[in-house]
Amino acid sequence: MYRMLEVNLSTCETKVKDLSDLFSKLIGGTGVLSYLALREITKELDPLSPQSSIFLGIGPFNSYFPSASKTVAIFKSPLTGDLGESHAGGRLSMALFAAGFHIVKITGKAEKPVYLSIDNEQVNLVPCQSLWGRSALSVERILREKEDNRKGKKSILRIGPAGERLSPIACVTVDSSRHFGRLGLGALFGSKNLKAVVISGNRYSRILDKKSYQAFYNDLFKDLAYSENTYKYRDLGTSANVIPLSKIHSLPTRNFSQGFFESAERISGEFFAENFLAQQISCSHCPIGCIHVATLRELFADPHMYKTIKVSYDHELIYSIGSNLSISKAEEVLKLLQFIERQGWDAISIGVVLAWATEAFQKGIIDLSHTDGVALGFGDSLSYMKVLENISAGRNEFYRDLEKGVHYCSKKYGGEEFAIHFNKNEAPGYMTGPNAFVGYAVGVRHSHLDCAGYSIDQKFMGRQQEIEKEVKMMYEESLYRMITNSLVTCLFARGTYTLSNVERGLKILGFDVDLQRLNKISRVIHGLKYMLKEKLGFSFENLTIPVKLTKVYTGRGMISAEDFTERVKIYGRLVSQDKHLASEFLNQNSFLK
Repeated sequence: MYRMLEVNLSTCETKVKDLSDLFSKLIGGTGVLSYLALREITKELDPLSPQSSIFLGIGPFNSYFPSASKTVAIFKSPLTGDLGESHAGGRLSMALFAAGFHIVKITGKAEKPVYLSIDNEQVNLVPCQSLWGRSALSVERILREKEDNRKGKKSILRIGPAGERLSPIACVTVDSSRHFGRLGLGALFGSKNLKAVVISGNRYSRILDKKSYQAFYNDLFKDLAYSENTYKYRDLGTSANVIPLSKIHSLPTRNFSQGFFESAERISGEFFAENFLAQQISCSHCPIGCIHVATLRELFADPHMYKTIKVSYDHELIYSIGSNLSISKAEEVLKLLQFIERQGWDAISIGVVLAWATEAFQKGIIDLSHTDGVALGFGDSLSYMKVLENISAGRNEFYRDLEKGVHYCSKKYGGEEFAIHFNKNEAPGYMTGPNAFVGYAVGVRHSHLDCAGYSIDQKFMGRQQEIEKEVKMMYEESLYRMITNSLVTCLFARGTYTLSNVERGLKILGFDVDLQRLNKISRVIHGLKYMLKEKLGFSFENLTIPVKLTKVYTGRGMISAEDFTERVKIYGRLVSQDKHLASEFLNQNSFLK
């Protein structure tokens, strides 16, 4: 049975609904959540109001198959006003399953700060005024000790002070080092006076055809643990991208002024591994081990009083706090990341904001009166730390504005032409060419992980442009990811979870599917997402590329606004077919109305 737990923080009421029929139609995860969100999220809804819902969901593969280790969050983004979708690993997916739920829906607002405790069927709101104001790191330690006697292995979600301040770039931290990072879920938690969620249970999976299951499981595990498909992630993780991207002029540097960072080797995955790597860990039930954790030794009292802290890192963090700020020392990147982690900001967004502020300072758009005497310069980690401290303290209006995102700041202070965002969401760390930028703009969750445009750019480097073919490849990749994000598997396992393997696994779990039906379901889910986005005001016609990105050299050379617009139009035409299928699906399935 696929069940949804509904929790109203205002009334303390809970409900449990059976959604098995819905899962049979839309698989689970992002597919089911997109439908549920479409029913109730509107353009008029204030994402920070008590009526706004947070949906957390998993799919049928979670807890059954290796690397099906993610949980999907869907909400209305306070940063963009559009669909907010974010994925996190850790223990959460297994904890949800063990508690007996595939979806948790949270609405309302608690009168005072609370954390939500879910332990099997037992659901409680626990007052936690003493945790308000504490860092995301300390809250995890406190709650893990306080809830030590729970059933099974618990998962802990929580926000830092940034979420309490309702920053639209605040994230939700999951377990030791995973995040619902993008699009401001942390602000929704803060708006509901929800400091944390602790989930646990002791229910376990049941298999009818154990022989077929074991054979399939073994095949999956062997490929994930030992094949070339996942070697990169086992070795250096995504930080392996730093040097190769810099060599092909695709590593954003100094607020996307260029794609080559002269100090890339000093903040590369290789350098971190040789000098700072302490351990590699995995999300629960994943054999890949992609999470890389560094140790940083700091003097906290003279003459010889040191402390050692652990900080996780990957390509996106190295780009946003490293090359894009021209920070060339790995230990300085780690120090800044540690502060960001404690506050609970999305590291990508805050890095892009700092880069914009630096360029704005250099161009005289902002001055020392805004920064309270702090001179901003690329490469100056001490000044960046002071800026982060001033933001966290709300030192003045300018610093309070900085954690509202680069679109907000550039509208208010100027410098829109070099504010690097797509539909108000700060750009990820790839400037490979037009498909990367189009993917950021059109993607259903505005992420480089929507349709892998950056990867398609690299396939076509040095070749003549084939716009129709390239956009079609992005579209088809997005459709495939509608399935994997509904299962919910990690995208690092995409080489293993082919559609034929997905079909095999779903049949073992009792789903009536074949490849043709899977392809149709992927298009229906895709259509549902764009129906929801357009309901919130999204329009392909309104998408633009930041002006600065038409004036810099990318991995595929210079990009024109006209080329960007043409690709967006082609993608929009392809999506229109899926919206039609989604509309037909809704009309034919009265139980969904």
